[in-house]
Amino acid sequence: MKPAHSLARLNGRILNAYSRRTTTALRDALPLRLALPHLEPVLALNVDKEVKKDTLEILRARELMQAGPPDWNEVLPQLLQAAKEIDRLFLARIGAFPVDIVIRYEEIAPIRARRMKLLYDAALKVLAARDRALRLRGAMHASFSRDELAQLLDQLFRLYAEETRSLSRSVRLPALLVPLRELIAQELLNVMLRVARPLALEIAATVFQKTAASPGPAPGTEA
Repeated sequence: MKPAHSLARLNGRILNAYSRRTTTALRDALPLRLALPHLEPVLALNVDKEVKKDTLEILRARELMQAGPPDWNEVLPQLLQAAKEIDRLFLARIGAFPVDIVIRYEEIAPIRARRMKLLYDAALKVLAARDRALRLRGAMHASFSRDELAQLLDQLFRLYAEETRSLSRSVRLPALLVPLRELIAQELLNVMLRVARPLALEIAATVFQKTAASPGPAPGTEA
């Protein structure tokens, strides 16, 4: 399972880089700057939740590869159910903050399923390449072109942003900001989408740059 764990760790660093980049951008955006004290703890716990879900999915992909050709129609319900358990733990942790959250499954389920399928298919490609004794970077080179990797990351970031927008609409806000709830949720999405493409390009460029010419790793790709 070592190749799956190393891929999961890289994915976690990438998601945390996206979350940090988003939080930095939010500080310059009104009305999000006013809502940020209420959103920031939720965003920090949310990325931890998403890393856990993605790790479970990547490890599950590896298990199924070893067991035989996986059937996505059988895998998806299992992953969605496991994700709900991780959501339950997330809501328990949120309970320590003065924040109320309701996860709108009817809204996020299609978004979550699309993101899961993208990540699952990508994990299968990279893990199959690693079975040919390639290191992680080499496996990624064998699985995607630079443009394909940037496109994949951009799509994953955008779906993550859509799900986060749904979550943000349930955050309890001060009475003064309640009328701005939908505007805040939409602006959060806008900021996350603006951050997504440049970061995806930056990470893909780092993965495909020549080691000798490397000026240092992009956020999320340090290993």
